[in-house]
Amino acid sequence: MHTQNPFLDEIAKLTTAAAGLAQAAGEEAKAAFRAQGDRFAAELDLIRRDEFEALKAEIAALRSEVAALKASAQPSAPGTSTGE
Repeated sequence: MHTQNPFLDEIAKLTTAAAGLAQAAGEEAKAAFRAQGDRFAAELDLIRRDEFEALKAEIAALRSEVAALKASAQPSAPGTSTGE
């Protein structure tokens, strides 16, 4: 924006610069807050969501494997051939 009044031009430039500084400060605050949260979670031995989901999937796979092993290890019903 360019006007005939140099004072208004300066005000416009300062406003634009202030908006840029405010945005940068907001991003810096967000990064600092996130870092503090990560430190807090590490101190409490908390895990991240992706780690939780990976463990959850692994446990589900292990449970199905255990169920299959239990089913194959059960003795056959009476009256059926066991190969003996």
